[in-house]
Amino acid sequence: MKIYNTMTNKKEELVPINEGEVKIYACGPTVYNYIHIGNARPICVFDTFRKYLEYRGYKVTFVQNFTDIDDKIIKRANEENSDYLTVSRKYIDEYKKDAEGLNVREATVHPKATENIGQIIAMVKKLVDDGYAYSTEYGDVYFRTNKFKEYGKLSHQVLEDLEAGARIMIGETKEDPMDFALWKGAKPGEPSWDSPWGQGRPGWHIECSAMAKRYLGETIDIHCGGQDLIFPHHENEIAQSECCNGVPFAHYWMHNGYINVDNKKMSKSLGNFFTVRDVAEKFGYEPIRFLMLSSHYRMPINYSLEIIEQCKASLDRLYSCRENLEMLGDSAVTDDMTENEKEILNGLTKYEQDFIKVMDDDLNTADAISTVFELVRAINSQITAEQKPSRELCSEAKKLLMKLCTILGLLQNDRKSGIDDEIQALIDERNAARKARDFATADRIRDELNSRGITIKDTPQGTIIIKD
Repeated sequence: MKIYNTMTNKKEELVPINEGEVKIYACGPTVYNYIHIGNARPICVFDTFRKYLEYRGYKVTFVQNFTDIDDKIIKRANEENSDYLTVSRKYIDEYKKDAEGLNVREATVHPKATENIGQIIAMVKKLVDDGYAYSTEYGDVYFRTNKFKEYGKLSHQVLEDLEAGARIMIGETKEDPMDFALWKGAKPGEPSWDSPWGQGRPGWHIECSAMAKRYLGETIDIHCGGQDLIFPHHENEIAQSECCNGVPFAHYWMHNGYINVDNKKMSKSLGNFFTVRDVAEKFGYEPIRFLMLSSHYRMPINYSLEIIEQCKASLDRLYSCRENLEMLGDSAVTDDMTENEKEILNGLTKYEQDFIKVMDDDLNTADAISTVFELVRAINSQITAEQKPSRELCSEAKKLLMKLCTILGLLQNDRKSGIDDEIQALIDERNAARKARDFATADRIRDELNSRGITIKDTPQGTIIIKD
């Protein structure tokens, strides 16, 4: 498998540190609110990456953190007349509900910043002792950026250029504008922990370095996250980790592209900011996941009502195929495949090889989805009621479809046909009209379904739904 490495700006063969094992660290959410659709992209993309690696036989250790102490969390707690623990626990629970809805598996470990204070302090202390960091009279500790000569190697920026736009904010006592906080001295009313520099709390960047080291080791295979994290977050992680540990931090860096809304950058000020929960309440979770995988992960993606409706309709086609196979299997008069059916099944397995080929090429989920729909078209044309397929052929075709969709995190619900209640009601009404020999009503409903891109076929086994 080849993946695009942000560090080298090229695709590279995936060669894990330990053969057959892959260690991944994915930056997780700061838990002060519901996750928005921009957050959903890395969550869905790298969950798919993990599932695909496991399908290919790797043992994957997948660590995704929760930032549970942060300025935004403290601000939310003050607004709600609450405390940081209540806020962070609430939104961790809400995250888990959304993640489950998006068919995202729980990480191997979901570490929290506040549960790793000891590891964070130990790392900061070593950086101070080795001269890479310094404390101030206010109890803050900063990293000396100019001590790390490779600073900027991930974002491909020159330190001198970065320094030109850097500023020291009011209340900061840095040696250099580019230095960044490892530890923040306590302010009145804020949560804090004991440290060699007095009461305080960790900076944002150091928590990921400390947790990656604790749960995955000093050097990890893959670090991933959104494109917006390349600088300064991931750049700072590299600097502090490599200065502390004396070894490369990660061999591969993967970053997903941005999400726009109606071709504009998502922003609360523009009124185009949507949480996953908002969208799911109207369209369901699965169309959101479908959208996140419908373009190559490194490319920008656009969200709009029209596009999410298209994703929902595409999912309906997958569910219709699955239901048709189940219906044909239930009504089959023979159990075992004929020689001809074995040839049909053998022909369908080529789509799995096509799927592997595109996924091995830098996790190309867009082409993988296209391959799944090619499989669906082949199933719909080769396994029909007229051919009276065997129960075994229907079962094996369904297994193949489900295998590929499960890797993508799609087709995981039990809903009938994946179609909404309104469409199902129309189909039921039409069947009732046909039974009552009210053919005018039946024809009218068929025409209405056709106008929505839904073709139906009446067979002795029942009404088969085919999406155009």
